[in-house]
Amino acid sequence: MHQFLGYLGSFPIRSYSIIFALAVLLGLGVTITLGKLQKKDELVKHLWNLFIPMMIGAIIGSRFWHVFLFNWNYYSQHPSEILAVWQGGLSIQGGIVGAIIVAIWYVRKHQISFWELADLCTPGLILAQSIGRDANLMNGDAFGDPTGGDFGILYPEGTIARETFGNQPLWPAEIWEGQMDVIIFAILLILMQKKLRPGYLFLIYNVLYNIGRFALEMLRGDSPQFLFGWTAAQWTSVSVIFISLVIAGFLHFTYDKRNQIT
Repeated sequence: MHQFLGYLGSFPIRSYSIIFALAVLLGLGVTITLGKLQKKDELVKHLWNLFIPMMIGAIIGSRFWHVFLFNWNYYSQHPSEILAVWQGGLSIQGGIVGAIIVAIWYVRKHQISFWELADLCTPGLILAQSIGRDANLMNGDAFGDPTGGDFGILYPEGTIARETFGNQPLWPAEIWEGQMDVIIFAILLILMQKKLRPGYLFLIYNVLYNIGRFALEMLRGDSPQFLFGWTAAQWTSVSVIFISLVIAGFLHFTYDKRNQIT
């Protein structure tokens, strides 16, 4: 577990940044490959145009979520670190919201199907999330609570986890989430072989991931708690699950109605 891979002169090469970049590139590669295999060349062309704007939206959204919803008590005392994304602190849930906002703007402008685009991006997205949790592990953030025993991760000096809990083994929350993401990735690849209605794959991903995220948040030790003792991530998860189910019902009935008309 190393926060720094080395230095270029006095410039540190952070493990977090390298793994984060790798997650993004591999997620994009999987998405483009799946698009070509499904002969969705037109959508693939749009992906190249969307990549940079969606990345910007994702970074802004993920940082906003982390700073203002997850850890405002800290950043209110250290405002100079709010923009220091290279040190870690990007919320997956906020990043997805930011990317979706940009995607909605783009598809409206270019008159393409948001749901087809979302379905195509979904497997690559969850794969990127899985790899991204390795970045959290190397950086010593997104850590769990103390296990109360000899089992768990003992973070090294210099990490936020060590500063928070000291020399105590912590639940491997970020590792288990990464493993969960791999399982969801496999499920989505299997479901891609089915003739699902447009948007369903993306909505299934949202439900599966957020159910798992809600459960794993019970082990996390780096998030403040709010009403019912839930963290911001748990409240986000419940909201996303509810919205996804409502949208799935709406798509179901509007799809049937369109088919009846045609």
